[in-house]
Amino acid sequence: MGKIEKIVKKHPDGTTLNLFVTPKSRRIVFPAGINSWRKSIEISVVGPAEDNKANKEVIKTIADFFEKPVKDIFVVSGSKNRSKTVLIKGAKSDFVYERLRDSLDGL
Repeated sequence: MGKIEKIVKKHPDGTTLNLFVTPKSRRIVFPAGINSWRKSIEISVVGPAEDNKANKEVIKTIADFFEKPVKDIFVVSGSKNRSKTVLIKGAKSDFVYERLRDSLDGL
C-alpha cells in the first residue's frame, strides 16, 4: 500500500481520508497528488476558503469521485483548515484505496 495506507483509514462508519486543500484554484482537481510530508491526498477547488464554499466543493468532489451521495461525506476535522479529514460513510477502505491508487498510478 505504501504512502496511501497512512492516508486512507478504516472507521466504524466507513473510511476516513486525509486531504490537503488548495482553494481558489483555476479548476477542480482530485486527486491532485500525494503530499507525503502531510500524509494526505491533495485536492484543488475553485471556491474560496470563506463561507464554507471550499468545504462544500470538497464534499461534492469527493462524493462524485467515489460515486457516493453528498449526504455520506463529512468533514470530521479541519473544517477551517487546509488539512482536513473526511469520512466517506459506508465506503470500505479497500474500495477507497483502489480508486485512489488507480487514479494516482501515473503520479
